[in-house]
Formats: sequence, C-alpha cells, structure tokens
Amino acid sequence: MEIIIISCNKKIASKGKSLINPYRMAKKVLFIVGSMNQTWQMHAISKNLPEYDCWFSQFFTDQKWANALMKYTPIFKGTIFSGQFKANSEKYLRANGLQIDYRAQKNKYDLIVYCSDLHVPKRMQQIKMIWVQEGMTDKLTLWSKVIKALGVSGGLSGNTSLNGSSNICDIYCAGSEGYKEQFVRLGTDREKIVVTGIPNYDDIEQYLENDFPYKDYVMVATTDMRETFRAENRPAFIRHAVKIANGRQLLFKLHPNEKFKRAEREIKKHAPEGTMIYQKGNTNHMIANCCELITQYSTVVYVGLALGKKVHSYFDLEELKRLAPVQNGGTSAIKIAGICRDVLGPVKKIEETAERYELEQSA
Repeated sequence: MEIIIISCNKKIASKGKSLINPYRMAKKVLFIVGSMNQTWQMHAISKNLPEYDCWFSQFFTDQKWANALMKYTPIFKGTIFSGQFKANSEKYLRANGLQIDYRAQKNKYDLIVYCSDLHVPKRMQQIKMIWVQEGMTDKLTLWSKVIKALGVSGGLSGNTSLNGSSNICDIYCAGSEGYKEQFVRLGTDREKIVVTGIPNYDDIEQYLENDFPYKDYVMVATTDMRETFRAENRPAFIRHAVKIANGRQLLFKLHPNEKFKRAEREIKKHAPEGTMIYQKGNTNHMIANCCELITQYSTVVYVGLALGKKVHSYFDLEELKRLAPVQNGGTSAIKIAGICRDVLGPVKKIEETAERYELEQSA
C-alpha cells in the first residue's frame, strides 16, 4: 500500500499503482495556529484554498532561550506556545488529516497566515505574511505602552493588547471598522488593514438553533487570567455574579485553559447550591439560551451582544459595541482566502489588495 499526498488536506491509499500529487508544484501556505479558536478559523480559511499546498504549525519562536524554557520549565504552558494549547491543536490537525510542519522546518513557504503578530521569528519576516484577527484584544496597560514605546516584541506585554499592531505583516484582516481604527492608533499602517470579519464570530444567529437542554439562566463566562499571569480576585467575581443573578439560576462556563478543580471549588464555595459548572461544551449555544451574560475579558461577549442579550464585561460596553465583529453570514473565511490568493498572485503591489477589498466593502 502506497500513501500519496494528493491535496493540501488529505491522504489516500492506492494499491498497485502510483498517484501523482496534483499540488506537488503548488505554492505552499503555512497557517500558524494557537488556541483551538485560532486553529478552527485557520482550518476554515484553508478549506477555501484547495489549489494550494497548505501546512500548519503551532505558534513558535526561534529564540533558543525561550525554547529551552519551554522544554525544561512550565512557564509557557499557559500560552499558545505549548502546553494544552499545542497538544489540543495538533490533535485536531491530525484528526482532520492536515499537514503539520512545526516551526516551519520541512518546507519553504510562499505565504504565512498568522493568528498573532505578537512574536514573528525573523526568518518568517522574509516571507509574505497575512495576519488574521482571532478575537478581542486585552486592555492596553501601562506596561503595554512601555513595550510599544521600546519597540520590542509585543508578546513581552504579557497579554494580547498589542496584537495586530506590530505592522510586520503585509495584510491585516480585522474584525470590524472599530478594530481597524484601534490597530491604526497602535501603529499598523491603515492601507494594510482590510475589514473582513472574524471567521468564528461572523454568523452569530446560527447558534440560536441548538440542543443545549437548559434555558433562561444567568451565564458567567470566565477568563484564564491567573493561568496567564494576571491578577484576579475570583471569589469577589463569583460573589458579584451571584448578586447580579439575584436568585436566578447560575451557569458558569470556564475558560478551557483554567485549572478546573480550583475553579470548581471556588464556585461551589461562593455560589448557591445547584449552580451549573461546565468545563467543556459549546459556549455559543449556552449563551444563546441564557437570559443574561456576565464576562470578564472574553470575546464571547460579542456573541451575547449580537444576540441582544444583556451583558456585563470588564470592558466598556459602548466600546465593545463599536468594536463588535461584522456579521456577514459566515463569509469571513472566504474573504480572507481571497486575500491569500491575491497576495500569492500577480498583484503588482500588495497594498493594492487591501485598497481593493476596502472599496468592495464600502460599495
């Protein structure tokens, strides 16, 4: 039995004869993934690029000191560099028959599609790059401003506040006009940014049809602040949620990166008996069935806003409404794939791609 790669995504077996890979000479595209949300949307984009040889890699660095820390210490396990993020993403990639080239060591690439520009290895910067917004960015802190002023890697800010602002990539795919303006303020050239929507947050109404068995509860969506080295008073937050619920049924959906047993113990201590606690499950379906949504720093607040729920957030709600991703019926991945084709194709200047897509958006 001979296994031959015949597309960017699948392998087939053939007995007794060789098959020619029709994409052997196709241009190669590397998708950089991180969290499962980032991995899902990169896969969605790649599905619309069947004529290219698509590969995937977990977010990585070439810095030897950082790789040594990843190998010998747990310091990066709460980040998209390693730990459960890498394990879950690669499990998904293998389950879907996708080609993995961790750290871009197997091939030379014609295009790289990044889920975060907080760190981009220097050798990657020599290749055409597209950045795709994955969700909301964290609040800009004093330390973030210092990092930005020093001109060093945005990843040193310790959060995602500077994601989309490095100006390194050739094209930036933003979720909304509000985010486009934010990225411009933080240093990315306006002519590089295209408002495409965010693949996982561009068709929120679809979640109204679901089989989640409960309804009309107050839902709390937590954030992995402690796991990503940020301060949080979780007991105080739980008590605040209990106060908002005012006797109504509570449901907690924990961030997948959280230490579950610790979070569960805290909820049981500070919330009423009978409070529902979920570590896994479809968060969007849970939000669709709730009567009120309480969040911290979570992109899922946009699901609540799009569905007309009363929401609570650590972010200013008016600002969130301004930043909310465009709802385009689930076509963001298709639009981003089209941009990939333009960048890989015969355009004279990459900037012309962004300009043309912006004109089409406003037409």
